[in-house]
Amino acid sequence: MSETISRFLAIAPSAALCAITAIIVLSACTPPTTPQGQGDQTPANQAQQVILDENSKIVTGQTLYVPVYSYIYHDDQKRLFNLATTLSIRNTDLANPIIITCVRYYDSEGQLVQQYLENPIQLAALASTDFFISTSDNTGGLGANFIVDWVAQTDVSEPIIEAVMIGTGFQQGISYISPAKVIQNQTNYTCSSAPS
Repeated sequence: MSETISRFLAIAPSAALCAITAIIVLSACTPPTTPQGQGDQTPANQAQQVILDENSKIVTGQTLYVPVYSYIYHDDQKRLFNLATTLSIRNTDLANPIIITCVRYYDSEGQLVQQYLENPIQLAALASTDFFISTSDNTGGLGANFIVDWVAQTDVSEPIIEAVMIGTGFQQGISYISPAKVIQNQTNYTCSSAPS
């Protein structure tokens, strides 16, 4: 009996060590569900809000159209493949801020689905922000789009604005990027004219 206990004690410490190591390794492999330190906050609602009025000096700006797909067809249009979308806005200027005045989301019929900003937000030099549409929200349809307005109070390099769409299902995954297209120059501090 004492021989059995001696063998167990000789084996048990290494088994316990293996179990602890496995737990540590496996818990380290589990990715966080939200960015660490941000909780429910997204870059958009952490950005600095600014007030613009008719006295604001606007030197440059643009209105951009960003095509978005809430879903795509799969299996001869019999099934929908839902996609999650992240609209990414990146200030590429090395020294100066830009101001995002409007971010609007439209559906395939050209109807406004959501206005994302109550007030303009400022992006510092090289800063970025994003807006997210979940996989379960397919109200935009195949022809959904964002209209984004930005301005600056000095000459700046143009921002990079694009939509990143991803989805998984039917034993496959899909991801792609949809770049923005400039539809007009913007030197006004208010949102561009668009259907509401």
